[in-house]
Amino acid sequence: MDTLEWFPAMPLEEWEGTKETVHRFTQIVGKVRLAESTRRNHWWNVPFHLTGRGITTRPSGGFGGAPIFTIDFDFVGHTLAVNRLDGRGVTFSLIGHSVASFYRTLFEVLEDLDISARIEAEPFGLTDSTPFAQDAKHADYDPALVNRYWRILSQVNLVLDRFAAGFCGKVSPVHHFWHTFDIAVTRFSGRPAPAQPQADPVTREAYSREVISSGFWFGDEAMPWPAFYSYTAPEPEGLAEEPLRPDQAAWLPQRGSHLAVLRYDDARAHDDPVATVLDFLDSAYQAGARRAHWEQALLVSPPGVTDAQLEDK
Repeated sequence: MDTLEWFPAMPLEEWEGTKETVHRFTQIVGKVRLAESTRRNHWWNVPFHLTGRGITTRPSGGFGGAPIFTIDFDFVGHTLAVNRLDGRGVTFSLIGHSVASFYRTLFEVLEDLDISARIEAEPFGLTDSTPFAQDAKHADYDPALVNRYWRILSQVNLVLDRFAAGFCGKVSPVHHFWHTFDIAVTRFSGRPAPAQPQADPVTREAYSREVISSGFWFGDEAMPWPAFYSYTAPEPEGLAEEPLRPDQAAWLPQRGSHLAVLRYDDARAHDDPVATVLDFLDSAYQAGARRAHWEQALLVSPPGVTDAQLEDK
């Protein structure tokens, strides 16, 4: 039996071309999900969830006579499947596509399945904003590296789920966000956040309540290495003065606030990387909750238990 390697190596430079292509694939499918799902608080309807072989939109559509359907990435077999609830479906390979051909093929499949979805057909928040239908440049797809990306997502998903278990207040599911290509879970204090009239509507909805969010991203132009992170929003005064664990963790300036960061490779170097990541996330949460005066004693549920009788045993 193979021994599970927690957090295999994933240097950004090794798969940057593949990452840029797959990120755009997920944005295309994610925008279909955005168009065909019921809006939830803090945009919880929009991100992907993990499956045993990849990521899924979850069931979408279904109202006003529209078909119910899911779109699933399979990062083991390297296919995309669009399936309707009535059993109709189409699967095609992810290998060999540019962004333009992926976009064209997906919408041909949707049309064949009588699924009507209108999206803003250009990248969100990416430096290269070439419209999807015109993007023949991004066409790298290394199956082994894509599979490793999914394996890391799956492992981080489990770690974030375990971290979420220690909190009994409002907490999000673990989400894989297609716009920023990260995976995160968010805890809520239960209090409204100050209004942000200058912010865009997406940001205002995402941060309409006090939050401490914890997650992982694969690296980008600004921070070209994978890392675990945490932030408190709105950021309380003095947050960056709080200690973090382990010693390699640090507060980094980020768009006028601070991000608690533990580099992925630093976590991997520890004898118990899972315990190290959980300890890091807890130290960052404690820092934010302490500075923002959250009622921490009312929000604890170790390990995922709120039943007073069980807690006493």
